[in-house]
Amino acid sequence: MASRRPYSLIYPPAVSEHLGAIDRKHHGLIREKIEEQLLFEPAVETRNRKRLRQPAAFSACWELRFGPDNRFRVLYDVDELDHEVHILAIGEEDRDRLLIAGEEGEI
Repeated sequence: MASRRPYSLIYPPAVSEHLGAIDRKHHGLIREKIEEQLLFEPAVETRNRKRLRQPAAFSACWELRFGPDNRFRVLYDVDELDHEVHILAIGEEDRDRLLIAGEEGEI
C-alpha cells in the first residue's frame, strides 16, 4: 500500500497574534489537533470540519472545530495543486461570538 503524502501546513505571521490571545495552556492541544486533522485529507468534510459559505472571515473556505465544548476554531484554505493547507486564523468561541486575536470576528 502506498503511503499518503502529508500536506504542508502554512502559517502566516498573524496567526501567532491569534494564538497570543488564547490561554497558553491550550496551545499544545491546538497544534496537535491541527496536525491530526489537516495533514491528510483537509478538504474532506467531517463532523468537526466543514466547508464555509462565502463570503467568510479571512476568505477562508474551511473551518475546523475542536477542544472543550468545540470552543476553538481554525479557519483555513486548501491548495490542492501545491498540496498545502493555509491556516488563516485561529480563534476561540465565546457564547455566540468568535474571538480572533481578542477581537470579535464572524464565520
